[in-house]
Amino acid sequence: MNVTMLIERLQPQSEQEACEIVKQAKLDRWSLAIEGGGTRAGLGRPVQADAVLSTRRLTGITLYEPAELVISARAGTPLAEVEAALAAKGQMLPFEPADYRALYGSQGEPTIGAVAACNLSGPRRIQTGAARDALIGVRLVNGQAQAIKSGGRVMKNVTGLDLVKLTCGAHGTLGLFTEVTFKLLPRPHAQTTLILDGLDDAHAIAAMGSALSSPFEVSGAAHLPTGHDGTGAQTLLRLERDAESLAYRAQKLVERLAPFGAVRRVEGAESAALWRDIAQVKPLAKAHGPAIWKLSLPAHKATACMKAICENLGARYFYDWGGGLVWLAVMPGEDAGALRIRAAVAEAHGHATLMRAPDEIRAKLDVFAPLGAALMKVTSGIKQSFDPDGIFNPGRMYAGV
Repeated sequence: MNVTMLIERLQPQSEQEACEIVKQAKLDRWSLAIEGGGTRAGLGRPVQADAVLSTRRLTGITLYEPAELVISARAGTPLAEVEAALAAKGQMLPFEPADYRALYGSQGEPTIGAVAACNLSGPRRIQTGAARDALIGVRLVNGQAQAIKSGGRVMKNVTGLDLVKLTCGAHGTLGLFTEVTFKLLPRPHAQTTLILDGLDDAHAIAAMGSALSSPFEVSGAAHLPTGHDGTGAQTLLRLERDAESLAYRAQKLVERLAPFGAVRRVEGAESAALWRDIAQVKPLAKAHGPAIWKLSLPAHKATACMKAICENLGARYFYDWGGGLVWLAVMPGEDAGALRIRAAVAEAHGHATLMRAPDEIRAKLDVFAPLGAALMKVTSGIKQSFDPDGIFNPGRMYAGV
């Protein structure tokens, strides 16, 4: 079989074709690296696989019921296509999926299947939940070449193992998504961003906490120690919905924030551009640059954690999710600062993910939070039950798994 035929064969156009490819890979003892749009190849540990299994021909919206706020699409469907269809009906994916092409310096188009596989969520997560919370149904091919369906078109209680939640965020290590189903929300008619200038980290965390605990439905809370325009610190708070409600809530929130200083406002498209850049990590992302970490922390411990990390480690960072998420850039070095970062994050009872670094560093480090022996045993057992021959994305999340 020549290379052209091989590539053609590993781009299935249907779930049945995907099953046949996995069945053959199982017989031939091949491992497969799963690829959607190819925009996040630098996420996770480098995969050494025999071939790439691409979803780029598994495309198309298979179900869209605006009245029921639900959409299903094949895994390789470009995210932009899904979002355009939703926008035409005044709807959206709740969790504000991020486009990381700027972070990885990649081309191609992000796909809806990759959003589910990686559980990627943007600034609106603090209000509407993560991608995992909105995902209500999946179809996937497991390592036994079996097509499996879990969940459906409505939210309901489940008993036993919830495969939808389990496979979301597994980074393709448990199987190949062929179709995903998400619940939706109405798209806000308007948005405004309130900006506080010049706050230090501690006061910014306090201001964001005050805003998020208010009744004014803040849908974004971020702090940039070096502002979006490269000047002084900026604390950003987003409000959304209809224009009349927005004006009232913005004024009340300005009054609540008075102890933290003067507030200025950014409206409409300018506001949207700010949050798009935050979701895409553009304040730190360059095609060729430092290693990037994503830290999940209790917001009240974030300032102390960042002080400990930055004390002897040159770093740049910004906060999202009211301080519960920190994006951190450090020079790669030998370990991308892993020893210091993980020690400080553990002290704060959080966890750290190395989102971007050279292949040689990601190959020797724990990219995701290290697991204790008990959790690793559970993780290995789940992988064994879905993919006993280790066909899919071997080593993507943890070495040997």
